[in-house]
Amino acid sequence: MKKIILSLAALTTLGIAAYSQEDVQKAAADAAAAIAEAPQEEVAQPKPVYWTKSLMTNLNFAQTALWNWASGGANNYTMTGYVDANANYAKGKMLWNNRLQIDYGFLYSKDKPILQKVKDRIYFESKWGLETPIQHLSYSANFDFKTQIDNNYTYGTPSVPNPSVADWKAARTLKSGLFSPAYASLGLGLLWTPWAWFSLNVAPVTGGFVIVDNPELRKAYGMELEDDGVTYKSSRFELGAQVKADANFTINDNLKYTTQLVLFSNYLKNPQNLRVNWDNKVFWKMAKFFTMTFSTNLIYDDTIIITNEDHPAGFRTIQFKEFFEIGFSYTIKSKK
Repeated sequence: MKKIILSLAALTTLGIAAYSQEDVQKAAADAAAAIAEAPQEEVAQPKPVYWTKSLMTNLNFAQTALWNWASGGANNYTMTGYVDANANYAKGKMLWNNRLQIDYGFLYSKDKPILQKVKDRIYFESKWGLETPIQHLSYSANFDFKTQIDNNYTYGTPSVPNPSVADWKAARTLKSGLFSPAYASLGLGLLWTPWAWFSLNVAPVTGGFVIVDNPELRKAYGMELEDDGVTYKSSRFELGAQVKADANFTINDNLKYTTQLVLFSNYLKNPQNLRVNWDNKVFWKMAKFFTMTFSTNLIYDDTIIITNEDHPAGFRTIQFKEFFEIGFSYTIKSKK
């Protein structure tokens, strides 16, 4: 009897275990089916970023004050500003880089009670490139535009005692102005970028215009005479070759150096006389928002006639300008 009871108990336990195992397996299968049939949540893929943008602003101020200074001089104030905006596009084998630079600054001196401009430039560049089968070499189209914001003068000394503001203005000589001159060109050629910090653009077909809107300045900038033999044309077409070299050195997070050299030869007139533009800028970040900037600009253009008191008839020579500035700087960059 005892054996029969034990046997029945064992069979009951096995049946319960088998039944439980079947339930577990069925529940697991049902859960797996439910998971498979449930709508899958799609993981959002990050959108590709083709544009990178940046805006750098710089404001500099200098002041000189003199009291009983034996060697002479005058109290003066100088303020200059600089804007460097970049918008660059890259997708696959194509790139399109755009850069706008604006420089402006003025000086006020007690001995000349008028604002004297010391810096004024608008420079826009747009560069398009498409990779060729040759590494680091691209087909390119390069557009440049350069002018300034307002008039620039050479300041003479009035010949009357105790000159007024009107006398000082009458003694100055107009040298340049908005669209007087302005340079616009489009070059087709090849872009070579062997390193991230260097590029060389060679455009054997470069066409452009030199524009001088102000009739008073047209002769000084080499404009041709109209058919009447008296007035000068407001623009001049040029066709030639252009070579542009750009280098951007980042020494560290606080010290940078950029340089650009542009050479142009006009096929239509005196192609042996190269037009030269060479710009350099050293940028040192001394603190979070304070910077030191040293920049130079060199120009040689045989179509520009320089006049002054010693050479009233005018002459052709190298033009050079340099600035050393300390001031406030702020940069905005697009997020990656």
